[in-house]
Amino acid sequence: MSKYSGTSPARLRFKNIRYRKKNWIATVTINRPEVHNCLDFQTLLELGRAFQDAGWDDRIAVVVVTGAGDKAFCTGADIKEWKRDFLERPNDFYKWMGVFIETYERLRNIGKPTIARLNGMTVGGGNELHMSCDLAIAAEDVVIRHVGTSRGSVPGAGATQWLPLIVGDRRAREILFLCEDVPARKALEWGLINEVVPRHQLDAAVQRMAEKLIRKLPEVTRYTKQQLNFWREFSWAMTIGHLKDWLTVHTGAPEIAEGIRAFSEKRPVDYMAIRSLTAGKRARSKKK
Repeated sequence: MSKYSGTSPARLRFKNIRYRKKNWIATVTINRPEVHNCLDFQTLLELGRAFQDAGWDDRIAVVVVTGAGDKAFCTGADIKEWKRDFLERPNDFYKWMGVFIETYERLRNIGKPTIARLNGMTVGGGNELHMSCDLAIAAEDVVIRHVGTSRGSVPGAGATQWLPLIVGDRRAREILFLCEDVPARKALEWGLINEVVPRHQLDAAVQRMAEKLIRKLPEVTRYTKQQLNFWREFSWAMTIGHLKDWLTVHTGAPEIAEGIRAFSEKRPVDYMAIRSLTAGKRARSKKK
């Protein structure tokens, strides 16, 4: 067997994800339901390794990405890890963000069609993970949401680049500025997902779509995907490096620190305190 072939999922010994291969389909499941399948450093590393393996395995035609349980697909970054690791050591965030970017790029450029199986809430970086897939099917009770501007992050790892392409500029601004729930039916109407089904039909719907993709020619499908990715790749390349540096520099800034601490302390963000702090700085600057 070539060293560039895929390997047995059991040999990879993942802890935070489940990885299965069967009948031309690889299924990658984020297995942290107790924290709504959020992404810590270890999970990102494991996802990246699974995506690489699925991409190399010629016995895999389609990759399905989902979350464990029925509450969450993925809720983005693990904010508790951010608080523990980055508020006092912001330069380490640059390294974390590098792995985050590499993981999403591996998924987007896997060379095979990918399906997001949306089994629960899809929030922030979870929506960006979903948008990194080619197609998406959601259970009818799923909601999609971004929280960056309300919680102290910039939703710039796919959301600012791709949401305008997928749902249009005005709707993208509504999603990213207001941070309100987008129910599955509305997401379907807006073109953010491909299909909505009752929860008990989700697996069957994903299987149907996967079987349709299996019965397509692999090389021309891969190149079609490459061409389709042009505008996504262009906007990503123009912005992602800047985002990585900006977030690193601002990790200890008052806005981000307040958002992270409020989440960890399970309290509302004190938006007016931040606005008063900013206004006070400007007033002092004018006096000088």
